Amino acid sequence: MKIKDQIGNLLEFDSTPIRIVSLVPSQTELLYDLGLEDAIVGLTKFCVHPIHLKKKKQVVGGTKQINIEKIKALQPDIILCNKEENTEAIVIACQTICSVHVSDIMTIEESIDLIMQYGQIFNVTNKAQDLKDEINSNLKDFRQYIKDQPVLKVAYFIWKDPWMVAANGTFINHLLELNKLENIYANQYRYPEVDITKIQQEDNLEVVLLSSEPFPFKIEHTLMFGEITNQAKAILVDGEYFSWYGSRLINAFSYFKDLRERLRTFSS
Repeated sequence: MKIKDQIGNLLEFDSTPIRIVSLVPSQTELLYDLGLEDAIVGLTKFCVHPIHLKKKKQVVGGTKQINIEKIKALQPDIILCNKEENTEAIVIACQTICSVHVSDIMTIEESIDLIMQYGQIFNVTNKAQDLKDEINSNLKDFRQYIKDQPVLKVAYFIWKDPWMVAANGTFINHLLELNKLENIYANQYRYPEVDITKIQQEDNLEVVLLSSEPFPFKIEHTLMFGEITNQAKAILVDGEYFSWYGSRLINAFSYFKDLRERLRTFSS
């Protein structure tokens, strides 16, 4: 079997990989939902869904720092990485051990493509197709729901000290657009640092979204933004539904509907 990953690397397998190390939390969850729990031999400390996996599998580090010797000892057939989550140095180091598949996700379509690639690589094409069909069905329903909702101008914060936001060229921004949430930082790229004192100049800003990850924003942060913005409201949002691709998308659209109901009071 030959397959190109999402950054163009050609992978070749004589047989189905049966020992998997996943260095990406959302992809670990996807493997589980594809029925591949038994094939997972290593994961990161951030692979928290489903929670029991970390108790049963070898933790090999985080997404930015790994213990390469622990990975070698697991004798994996394949290591799963992501262009954004993992560094180039990690990918290169892992390639000395075995085949490395690198995902690159900016859209729902690319997320579905990853699901289907995993279906092919791990010989679970029927299950992958089921996930694809369920995501597409829920997405179609959500598009029908959201079409009559008003556009809201928002800022989506992911970090504090320095203050950082999600901008253009991110999966988060893609989902904001789907939700008819107009990102005031869409003219910037990736995850820029911003000066929150200047947010007072954004007269059209209606909602500040404070993500639960990677920085765990709390209620006190919403109150702080309430004091420094002219009229915008600040609320906490579940960052996993805005940044985790793969099978997480199955339930994401239901969450987005609930979020829109919360935001209804902010629209004019």
